[in-house]
Amino acid sequence: MLTLYLHIPFCKARCSYCDFYLVTGGDQIAAFFRALSLETASRSLEMKGQTISAIHFGGGTPSMVPVRYLAGWLETLAALCRFAPDIEIALEANPEDLSLKTMDEFRAAGVTRLSIGVQSFTTEKLCALGRAHTAIQAGRVTADALRRFKSVSVDLICGVPGENGSLWEADLHEALSLRPHHLSLYMLSLEPKTMLHRQVAKGIVTVPDDALQASLYEYAQGALSLQGYSQYEVSNFSLPGHHSRYNLATWKREPYFGFGPSAHSLIVSEEREIRTANVSSLARYLAAPADAIDFREELSAEERFTEEVFLSLRINSGLDVDFLQKGNKLIHTLSHSIARFSERGWIEQQEGRLYLTKKGFLFADLIAEEFIFG
Repeated sequence: MLTLYLHIPFCKARCSYCDFYLVTGGDQIAAFFRALSLETASRSLEMKGQTISAIHFGGGTPSMVPVRYLAGWLETLAALCRFAPDIEIALEANPEDLSLKTMDEFRAAGVTRLSIGVQSFTTEKLCALGRAHTAIQAGRVTADALRRFKSVSVDLICGVPGENGSLWEADLHEALSLRPHHLSLYMLSLEPKTMLHRQVAKGIVTVPDDALQASLYEYAQGALSLQGYSQYEVSNFSLPGHHSRYNLATWKREPYFGFGPSAHSLIVSEEREIRTANVSSLARYLAAPADAIDFREELSAEERFTEEVFLSLRINSGLDVDFLQKGNKLIHTLSHSIARFSERGWIEQQEGRLYLTKKGFLFADLIAEEFIFG
């Protein structure tokens, strides 16, 4: 099975906290999809005979693209490879783009899962984030989507400038009243070169400290658990059967192909694993879409081990202890690290596997770093 990702690099405006590759405006959408058809054709031999279990339209803002372009690309793919009978086709969307008509068009084109970038259901937080939609619009669009799609996911951000417990509780209360199939909860991070990073550095705005962010996160874990949501990854919670198929495949290091500028791929061939990245420039992509790969490396055994540890600890299927021991240069200190993290209540060991606890999810990267590097 193979999963696919399409990076659609267009947004109406760049959010202050965003560091993804994108261009503002949509005047090059038609040119992009012409180039995409050429990139797809150049990879037809790689996909021939493959079965696609999931396709994810990410970005950027896929929902600002006319549906006919997305439908056309899906038709191109269907002629090159097999779609699994229960294929998941997910699309990221902003609330302001989602009318009843556009949602029906996306569904008719084959989209089965909508991932809505709500970020907050409160006016205060939406203003702080510079989002274009309103709190009322966020709730209405989510409710409409739930009546139309097999799976609906909602993104929420905690730790924005001015965040406090009551605002976060209001977000969760509204989300749970709507009961989407999936929730992605992201703690705001200050990415270098973003506007928000500069504003915080200059003291123009302040963001909650780590202790407050941790308390907001732990509150959400408890509230969602009580409502039947399972935390299957550090930031992701779902009702049974509604995890993100594409995201889970990447965390499990299953093969995936990325299309479009800045998209990544993991190509698995026999005992080799090759990671590639497309050029992060729309102009360069449009000029040579069949030669879009800008970076290629074959992963060493050590790199594969490191990735496996970091990614396995992020998901609720855990990490195999034997695997950790066999690939570890720090075997003499590993048992002490496991014991210490167990005493802190961050990990649990069951039937030869290590699992992060709810509290441990807060320290996933720290734990992985100590397991690998000491």
